[in-house]
Amino acid sequence: MAYLTEKKRIELEKKANEMRIALVDILEDAGSGHTAGPLGMADIFTALYFHVLEHDPANPLWEDRDRLILSNGHIVPIRYVAMAFAGYFPREELRTLRKFGSRLQGHPERTRLPALETTSGPLGEGMSQAAGIAYAARMDSKKFRTYVVLSDAEHQAGNTWEGAMFAGANKLSNLTAIIDRNNIQINGMTEDVMPLEPLREKYEAFNWHVMDVDGHNMDAFVSAVEEAKAIYERPTAIIAHTIPGKGVKEIEFDYTWHGKPPSKEEEERFLRALRTLGGKIEASHHE
Repeated sequence: MAYLTEKKRIELEKKANEMRIALVDILEDAGSGHTAGPLGMADIFTALYFHVLEHDPANPLWEDRDRLILSNGHIVPIRYVAMAFAGYFPREELRTLRKFGSRLQGHPERTRLPALETTSGPLGEGMSQAAGIAYAARMDSKKFRTYVVLSDAEHQAGNTWEGAMFAGANKLSNLTAIIDRNNIQINGMTEDVMPLEPLREKYEAFNWHVMDVDGHNMDAFVSAVEEAKAIYERPTAIIAHTIPGKGVKEIEFDYTWHGKPPSKEEEERFLRALRTLGGKIEASHHE
């Protein structure tokens, strides 16, 4: 995909806000689920599904599609919203989130929806899965790219680093890791629980090309993805600095919102905040 035009950027920003609104709505309806991380990653999932990925919702198992692996499976509600908006399934189905028998479980299950690619829940597995897929693609001379989304806190799991070491050793330039650097986890701030810094230097030591970006800046993220395609014989890690709870000021950077949904009253406040934000995006477009 090409770099963003101003028109496309504004379109993506508006869609990301619409997706946040849908996310808050279905989380309240479900009565359980994660709020902060999915809100923080709405911009990136919008960019992925509506600009970056080579994919076809009408043919979800297209052999040459890009693979998107979600390692931190608890943020899957925002992926479900993105997939519904992209046309993988009806938007009405979003209301079945976490319901008994639903295809939209609290963590993604590979066999429930086409193109989910992997089942995730236990943290720390996605990097190894993605590295294996990228390695197999190279063996088969396939041109698709593999993207893996990881949380920052799951870097406390050793398996993540085993996968990173494998990818670096095998020079998997067809692999791009997107790290949600939001600095929170379920019981506190990452640097208080188990410090991750210096995160960039760790990846560089494993022979990765590394970029730090503002995870809410569409231009910066898309530019980083494009740069990754030009890197030869190294995998790329995009450390995306995001704000957990983005768009709802009262919960931004509040780690207690890592794993809980809004109540009905909170939903109404959150939606007002997001609709106000949407109005500002629209107004900026007409200035």
